[in-house]
Amino acid sequence: MCNEVRFRQSLDQIVQDFEVLEIHIDWPGGAPNLEPRDSIRPTDPAAVLVGRPGGAELRQLRWGFPRPKGGPVINFRSEGRRFATGRCLVLVDGFYEFTGDKSPKSKWLFTSSESELFCIAGLIREDRFTLLTCAPGPDIAPYHDRQVVMPPRSQWAAWLDPGAADAPPIAPSPAGFLQVERVR
Repeated sequence: MCNEVRFRQSLDQIVQDFEVLEIHIDWPGGAPNLEPRDSIRPTDPAAVLVGRPGGAELRQLRWGFPRPKGGPVINFRSEGRRFATGRCLVLVDGFYEFTGDKSPKSKWLFTSSESELFCIAGLIREDRFTLLTCAPGPDIAPYHDRQVVMPPRSQWAAWLDPGAADAPPIAPSPAGFLQVERVR
């Protein structure tokens, strides 16, 4: 499952993309340093939007819920769950999947065919986040039996709305939403 994402967008571009959707983004304590990163892995900090009344707050949170034994919970199955609280959007412009039985495995980069910036639906607990997963859409099915949840832009505001009791419907991405490129 997804254990590496890419994020190279500027703060100006993020603000511009969300203003078009009438989602005002704020950040406490001054503008964050969002350096371009080709590889963000579990336990790394990443740019995450958390809903608040009147918009969203941009935070840098660590990837993965801690657990008593073993590694962090980096992906969380969405089936049968409502997600009344703790919803967030993880800002990305690509994510990777790996195929093959032997190392080094083939590495595939998935990007949106619609825009550079897209979001992965997630959950937060305190200062950590995890990515939600669902059954794969047609673009991902040849590479993996699960996919991260990528709400369409039309659902971003509803996903971030802290007053909404339920999350918007979760579904695999439609055919043609993702482009794939082999990087290794």
